[in-house]
Amino acid sequence: MGAYDTTVGVLLLGLFFNTFLYGLVVYQFIVYRNTKFNDPLWIKTLVGALFVVDTIHSAVAIYAGWEMCVTNYANPESLFVISWTIPFTAVATAVAAVLTQGFLSHRVFKLTSNKPIVAVIALLSVLGFIFGVYSGIRSGIIKEVKSFSPLVPFVTCWLGFQTAADLVITAVLAAVLFRAKTGYRKTDTVINRMIQGAVQTGLFASLFALADLFSFVLHRDTNLYAMFAYPIGRIYTNTLLYTLNARIELKLMAEDTDTDAEKATDAYRMRNASQTFASDQRSDIKVAPEESA
Repeated sequence: MGAYDTTVGVLLLGLFFNTFLYGLVVYQFIVYRNTKFNDPLWIKTLVGALFVVDTIHSAVAIYAGWEMCVTNYANPESLFVISWTIPFTAVATAVAAVLTQGFLSHRVFKLTSNKPIVAVIALLSVLGFIFGVYSGIRSGIIKEVKSFSPLVPFVTCWLGFQTAADLVITAVLAAVLFRAKTGYRKTDTVINRMIQGAVQTGLFASLFALADLFSFVLHRDTNLYAMFAYPIGRIYTNTLLYTLNARIELKLMAEDTDTDAEKATDAYRMRNASQTFASDQRSDIKVAPEESA
C-alpha cells in the first residue's frame, strides 16, 4: 500500500462518488421540475434548498480535492491539519439530513397520524442536526487531526441520532405499507414497490453514516471517514427526490391495476349476464307432452 493511499486516495474516491451522486441529484431535480407536480410551496422550497446546498457542497468537495492534490502537492504536512472544507461538510450533511428527515416525518404523520412516533423522529433528527453542526464547528477550531479525540462523543451522537431517525422512519413506513396489503396481486405489487422505496429511503444513508462513524472512531489518522462523509448529503437529497419522483411510476402502476380491475369487473358482469340470458331462454322453452301409445 502506498504512502498516501489512506489519505489522498480514499478522499479522492469519496469525492468521485460524491460527484457521481450529484449528477443523479441534478437529473432527478430536472425530472421533478419538468413533471410539474402539484406540490405545496413548502415542498418545492425544500427541494430547491437541498439542491442549492448540494451544489455548493459538491463545489466545495472539488475544491478540497484541488487543495490537497495541487495546492499542497509538496506539503505532506497539510494532511495532518484539516482545512475549512471538512467542517463545512459536517454542517452541510447535517442540514441535508434534517431537511430530508423533516419531509419524511411529515409523510409518516400523513400515513399514521401518530404524533408520538413523529415526535420521536423529530427529536432524533434535531439532536443529530445539533451535534452535527457542533462537531463541524469544533473540528474547525481544533484543526489538527491528532487532537480529534475530544470530538469522538459528539460525532458518535451526531451520526448515531441521525441513523436512528432514518431507521425509525424506514421501519414505520415499511410496517404501515405492509399492513395495507390487500391480497390482490396487482394492488400488492404497487404496495411492494412502495415498501421497497421506504427501505431504500433509510438504508443507504444509514450504511454510509455508520461507516463514517466507525472509520472516524477507529481510523482518525486516515481520511477514510471523509470518503464516507462527503456523499452522505447527496444520498439524502437523492432519497427525497426519488420519493417525490416515484409518484410517476406508482401512478402508472395504480392505473394499470385499475384497468385490470375494470376488465375483471366487466368480464364478471358479462358472464353473469350470459348466464341470466341462458336461464331465461331455458325457461321459455316448452316441452311438448308425449302421446300415449
